[in-house]
Amino acid sequence: MITSSPTSYRWPHRLALLSAVVTFPLIWVGGLVTSYDAGMAVPDWPGTYGYNLFAYPWTTWFFGPWDIFVEHGHRLLGAAIGLLMIALVATTFAVRAPRWLIQFAFFLLALVILQGILGGARVNLDERLIALLHGCTGPVFFVSLVAFAVVTSPRFPLSRPLESQSTEDRQPANRLATAAWGFAAVCYLQLVLGALVRHVPVTSTAGFFRAVMLLHIVLAVMILAQALLLGVTIIRAKQGNSVSRWVGWSLLLVVTVQIGLGIMTYVSKYAWPEWMGSFQFAAAHVTREKSVLQALLATAHVANGSLILAAAVIMSLQASRVWRPAAVIASSAPFLLVRTSA
Repeated sequence: MITSSPTSYRWPHRLALLSAVVTFPLIWVGGLVTSYDAGMAVPDWPGTYGYNLFAYPWTTWFFGPWDIFVEHGHRLLGAAIGLLMIALVATTFAVRAPRWLIQFAFFLLALVILQGILGGARVNLDERLIALLHGCTGPVFFVSLVAFAVVTSPRFPLSRPLESQSTEDRQPANRLATAAWGFAAVCYLQLVLGALVRHVPVTSTAGFFRAVMLLHIVLAVMILAQALLLGVTIIRAKQGNSVSRWVGWSLLLVVTVQIGLGIMTYVSKYAWPEWMGSFQFAAAHVTREKSVLQALLATAHVANGSLILAAAVIMSLQASRVWRPAAVIASSAPFLLVRTSA
């Protein structure tokens, strides 16, 4: 059984961190592509106007129209992530990592390839459903990278075996880990609903859109309540708690910011609610479609949602350190048959 992250995992850990740092701006740029409807600015794929992706003249890209700048930049960042994933797989092999970690690295590589194919299909087929899937897969890849970085960190030793813990020690850990993974699942469902709001089918009715938006708002309230409960529990826990206090503070921060961004995004996109029409500031509000402020707020709301999911996964993995080690690995590398032996 793995009892710690060996020092030899240093380079896979660093590559995963670097990849996560590069992927977060990719989420931002992808959000801008949607906000400005720039997904079809470049009509061909995998090339760019007949050029190889990397051979497209940088002056034409950098000083060209904004929508081409955003779309081609999104492709370049995606290609860079793909190269980093190849390097991650090679490095994981080089350090003779255990089988589950090699499988995890291959899972990340397969996921980024899938994301690239979905992006290309979006261009070639111009389907909103593909755009929706593309928007839902991106956060999965990002948080999987974060999970890989967490489980390869030297500061992430798996705890003593479950059998050696008393019932009194196991019960609080089990409750926290279960609540944390449940919270992460709700956060991802919220991201899917947000993607559906941004990529609502053109054939849908106004009632369908209102229902999705209402459910999105209801889940936001639930997530806020869950985050407050989990965050305060972690922060007030006794010394030696399995989840770091900075994770609790980070969770409270990103969820609070998300609520503010959600309100501002709604106002900039759809104006103030009708019942506030008696207020002068609400009555005088003018919605400016595709404005810079609207695009930045919507994109920040999308990107910060991925940060919430990342914080939830970190919290879940740390809570699982005193739960079941096998559950940590299985939760970190879904859809794979993994083994906890080295």
